[in-house]
Amino acid sequence: MSESLWIRHAGQLLTLRGDDGARRGAALSDLGLIQNGAVLMRDGLIEAAGPADEVERLARDADNVTEVDADGRVVMPGFVDSHTHLIFSRPRLLDYEMRIRGADYHQIAEAGAGILSSVNAVRSAAPEDLEAQARRAVHQCAQHGTTTVEAKSGYGLDEKGEMKTLVVLAAIDGRPLDIVSTYLGAHVIPPEHQKDPDAYIDWMSQKMMPRIKRQKLARFADAYCDRGAFTIEQARRYLSAARARGFDLKIHAEQFSHTGAARLAVELEATSADHLEQADTDDAAILGRSSTMATLLPGSVFHLGLDRYAPARTLIANGAAVALATDFNPGTSPTCSMPMVLSLACTFMRMSPAEAISAATINGAHAVRRAERVGSLEPGKLADVILVNATDYREIPYHFGVNLVAMTIKRGAVIYRQGQVSGGTAKENAADAR
Repeated sequence: MSESLWIRHAGQLLTLRGDDGARRGAALSDLGLIQNGAVLMRDGLIEAAGPADEVERLARDADNVTEVDADGRVVMPGFVDSHTHLIFSRPRLLDYEMRIRGADYHQIAEAGAGILSSVNAVRSAAPEDLEAQARRAVHQCAQHGTTTVEAKSGYGLDEKGEMKTLVVLAAIDGRPLDIVSTYLGAHVIPPEHQKDPDAYIDWMSQKMMPRIKRQKLARFADAYCDRGAFTIEQARRYLSAARARGFDLKIHAEQFSHTGAARLAVELEATSADHLEQADTDDAAILGRSSTMATLLPGSVFHLGLDRYAPARTLIANGAAVALATDFNPGTSPTCSMPMVLSLACTFMRMSPAEAISAATINGAHAVRRAERVGSLEPGKLADVILVNATDYREIPYHFGVNLVAMTIKRGAVIYRQGQVSGGTAKENAADAR
């Protein structure tokens, strides 16, 4: 017998229904808002989402229906977090203390902390420990309304470490969130290749990429192009090789310095250029004329105590398709909270609440090439829905640092309600409690 879930009495139903393409310009503010709405889900898919009386007629005719009374609250698509570094073994607390004392990102790296400390941690960690850490993070994502997560490798930087990470991501995919995996071999140059970065790129291109593709462990390949990481030419070589192997592309662009990486993203027809804190008007115009998403990560700027956020208003004015993501990672953005990211986007990047929600749902879905399945509440799409303890969607960014998510539904099943995520073991739940 088919199973149905019916959410009634949504004070504001945000469908995000619209054209097939990513939202740009004025369309970014169109939430497809329906007052007094309802959603009917059957067998993990959206069957109907619209005015309450229309959906109610369908629900009354359905068998085996479980009702959820939204009681006038906001109902909307689950968040799509399109940029995370989900697996990292342990937090970087030394980085945090050094930063408080005034050290910058590059000074921390020179002191032996930073990314390479995470590389050492991941290389030495047992796969089951990495999986436990990742599952705890996924549960936090679910608690904050995220239903699809992009997750990168890049803290192994050798064959064993990278494969270990990607295999763990495959193991947790769908349990309970969908994981979109990315090979970030070009994160930084590992210690053993400091004197021969070209040989490292050749090794990734000729050995790692074919193996990862053969085992279907990643859809995307990503490169970090910045001072202390990979140059434009090195990133071009790596990403061109990845494209030739059939990967879709992403790139960390214009984060700490202006390198031209945003232009490279457009040149290579990358799915997204991420960060963009140092992007200028020319970059915005080029992105606006392209299909490359501009994925903005205000959490990292906030955690680093910096004052230059990505120029969201310039990007939007130039027609760029803007997405928002957490950049969840141990060094620069240790948060799984998409609601907090919305707060930062509204306060520091002057995005409107409606723009921020679109950027974190339907445009996030486009940034991981899953917009045909997630990001909006439309018949035939996955039943990924959240219920928010608010009567107006603007409350989501307004209450910064507060989680208003009351319920998270993934593929038509309630995975979070009032403090618990289903699917964890007793050991994992005990670790969460600590």
